Amino acid sequence: MNEKINVTDIFGADVFSDSVMRERLPKKVYAEVKRTVETGADMSLATADVVANAMKDWAVERGATHYTHWFQPLTGITAEKHDSFVTAPKNGKTILEFSGKELIKGEPDASSFPSGGLRATFEARGYTAWDCTSPAFLREDATGVILCIPTAFCSYTGEALDKKTPLLRSIEAVGSQALRILKLFGNTTSTRVTPSVGAEQEYFLIDRDKYLQRKDLIYAGRTLFGAAAPKGQELEDHYFGTIRERIGAYMKDLNIELWKLGIPAKTQHNEAAPAQHELAPIYEQANIAVDHNQLVMETMKKVAGRHNMTCLLHEKPFAGVNGSGKHNNWSLTSDDGINMLDPGKTPHENIQFLLVLACIMRGIDIHADLLRQSASNVGNDHRLGANEAPPAIISMFLGVQLEDVVKQLVETGEATSSIRGGKLDTGVHSLPVLAKDATDRNRTSPFAFTGNKFEFRMVGSADSIADPNTTLNAIVAEAFCQAADRLEQAPDFDTAVHDLIKEYMSEHQRIIFNGNGYSDEWVAEAARRGLPNIRSMVDATATLTTDKAVALFEKFGIFTRAELESREEVLYETYAKAINIEALTMIDIATKQIIPAVISYTTELATSMNAVTGACPEADISVQREILMEVSALLSDTKVALSSLKERQTEAASCPEAKTAAFYYKDEVVPAMTALRSPVDRLEMLVDKKYWPMPSYGDLIFEV
Repeated sequence: MNEKINVTDIFGADVFSDSVMRERLPKKVYAEVKRTVETGADMSLATADVVANAMKDWAVERGATHYTHWFQPLTGITAEKHDSFVTAPKNGKTILEFSGKELIKGEPDASSFPSGGLRATFEARGYTAWDCTSPAFLREDATGVILCIPTAFCSYTGEALDKKTPLLRSIEAVGSQALRILKLFGNTTSTRVTPSVGAEQEYFLIDRDKYLQRKDLIYAGRTLFGAAAPKGQELEDHYFGTIRERIGAYMKDLNIELWKLGIPAKTQHNEAAPAQHELAPIYEQANIAVDHNQLVMETMKKVAGRHNMTCLLHEKPFAGVNGSGKHNNWSLTSDDGINMLDPGKTPHENIQFLLVLACIMRGIDIHADLLRQSASNVGNDHRLGANEAPPAIISMFLGVQLEDVVKQLVETGEATSSIRGGKLDTGVHSLPVLAKDATDRNRTSPFAFTGNKFEFRMVGSADSIADPNTTLNAIVAEAFCQAADRLEQAPDFDTAVHDLIKEYMSEHQRIIFNGNGYSDEWVAEAARRGLPNIRSMVDATATLTTDKAVALFEKFGIFTRAELESREEVLYETYAKAINIEALTMIDIATKQIIPAVISYTTELATSMNAVTGACPEADISVQREILMEVSALLSDTKVALSSLKERQTEAASCPEAKTAAFYYKDEVVPAMTALRSPVDRLEMLVDKKYWPMPSYGDLIFEV
């Protein structure tokens, strides 16, 4: 029997939430904390001391022994250093203390994290600063119960060494510029606008015992070899199919863990590929959504271990079936409930929405290269533009209704109507007539309008969503700022806003595409329109340090030039290191496992052939001979390809600069890896399974 769960009893149980603070803090202290959270006002050390003591008491009551400043360095994952609440004993008694100073600031070593040259190895000091806009939480595992305090991470000289600091800067930037837009339309009630985000998380689950037999999965997170199974996803029977018992038990435990952390996990289902699944949350403020997505990924891996499974978050763990992405749903919402991306029932009459839409069109068109870069990582190179994910070309899908409104404004200067949704009659009298949306959806679009938000579909499944949202916030902040600068000075606002909307939509309509983003025709059409087609992470990286990008980020204090240059360096280094690990893993597997296995098989085959001819000279062994010749030829091809990969890997590893190395890995090592994989995957289809040294695709994705 399944244990019954009351979600309302467990939701947020491990979070030092607003309700917990209201209960445990004096009214004046609580009011000061709320003021800091909502306005950014400074918090006094005395108040911090009270908060820290209340936080410590709450955590200790729930079994906590340690606390940590939980931060997000440029590795893309989280980091933490645990300190116990224990202080020096007094009169033989142990004292538990946690001060406001310890809450507000930590000093982890900053020399061993990626910094792109911002920190030298001998310069070790870094600081973590409490982010009071994201609530502290408890996490329980083999180390015990730990109080986790979300923090930003910066260097001794003040540069951001993490993903949270720029995100927080971008949230302030887009919020302040969005308020200017609202005030242009006479809004006097909204005092704050924040981006809201919901990140849909795709993932694979495989049996852990089989995972441990695959060095490529262990070291690289994806299969570097593997022939296709007889069945893949061609029957489309896994998508939204019945969830198997073992997977269902995992999902149940995962939901409980996430709900306790205050993460509003909403949707769960089987995805397109065998062994692939998805979890989607309800929307939250962007900063909290980013923190929560990191916790979702960590919790997915932890809970999988309890069920003797491994959670794979790599964007393309298996060739030939769908990879995994992370759709980043983004909107802007005021503190009094206004969604600035809500078009209403008659969007042609909603001038505020049309201005917001025009600004977003402008921002996405001008900075398409930056938005593409924000979704770049090593694994995503296997998806973007590969006929399964959104293409590497940035475009916007608006749907029939909004595209028609834009067309009216561009062609005539006036929008006089909006296409209505109508009714959907199924033709079955016992079924209700359904209200139909005004437009269909487009799953091939990288940046699609879906009713009252934009869905940025390019983000990789293993990636942090901090970078995409930082970039998106910055792009929109700039467009809002430019529009507000003009409209605030306009003598006739109504005429000026009308003209500005038409101007922006006319100049940037090329970014709108409602068709099939997977088609070759779109690639040619995008080139004709002048839209960038950046197919790899390495090619996208340089977009961070163009004069256009530096001007954008520096204008709003999101990044300095030095911080952008450091991130460019980190990305080149990350790519080179990741591909180097993959290349070395392929060399190791081919040398120590595959070639010996194939030699053993061919030796037995040849021995058995000799035995047959010795016992029965007239026996027909043409089939055995043919197989032996084919396998031996592929083994020879494997050895040649292996030698070629070794040479190129050695050359790449000797490149003195990160950028040079990254391009060499992309242009020389990756093709050499593909060349090695080809004969090996063919060998897998010929060699007796008892000799093959690792589980097959069928073993991995169908036997979970």
